[in-house]
Amino acid sequence: MSTTTRTRTGTVAAEWTKLSSVRSTWWTALAGLLVMAASAGQLAIYAANDNTNDDPTDDRGIVTVGSVLIDSVELTQYVVLALGLLAITAEFTSGTIRTTLQCTPSRRVLLAKAAVAGAVTFALGLLLGGVGALVARPVLGEWGSAPAAGTIGDIVAVAAYLALVGVLALGLGAALRSAVLTLTVLLATLMIVPLSLQEPDIDVLNRIADVFPGVAGGHFLAGDTEPYPPLVGLLLLAGWAGAALLLGRAALRRRDA
Repeated sequence: MSTTTRTRTGTVAAEWTKLSSVRSTWWTALAGLLVMAASAGQLAIYAANDNTNDDPTDDRGIVTVGSVLIDSVELTQYVVLALGLLAITAEFTSGTIRTTLQCTPSRRVLLAKAAVAGAVTFALGLLLGGVGALVARPVLGEWGSAPAAGTIGDIVAVAAYLALVGVLALGLGAALRSAVLTLTVLLATLMIVPLSLQEPDIDVLNRIADVFPGVAGGHFLAGDTEPYPPLVGLLLLAGWAGAALLLGRAALRRRDA
């Protein structure tokens, strides 16, 4: 193994140690699991009740477990992205970022953090998807369907979405330094701004909203063919995550830690 490879591996290992050794990481993961279980259970109850109440106009018929998981991500993502957020902003708060950047170039540090945050949020996403499916399926009862291939595909899609959102949070955190400010910008970018653009239902504003990361990720998760294929939605979300990392790297290089 070359010296460069060993250095990169060591940097990634160091970032994993930092992330896994703080209690907030594990509490955040637990919170994500609880929110996913509660959301999936609640949405499954709504779906079953729609089919059994006295109003035939809201009957939804058979609902896939995967669709419940995807709807549950809308709330759960805000817990999960905290992992990417805290991976960088916690160091700014404690001041340890100075030592980190003195030992390792900013580019390598940010890439290592992105690799760790992406891997952790992807793994957590798989776990969240599994828990959501286990909760939703029995609650849906006769009104639920869980084809193996489709459900596994939806779980993997949820994990990929959460991993990219986690990296997006990391990049913005590196640029903005403040956890509160980063969370505010994330909320605006993922939800508030695109919803505001969609509200007037004007075609040009809807098209603009479609390129925002939350909307693009939603089209990817839902497997939509309009306004673009799912792969385009995934690539748009990945582009936002990559742009956030570039912004974070530029900020780290331009300013003293």
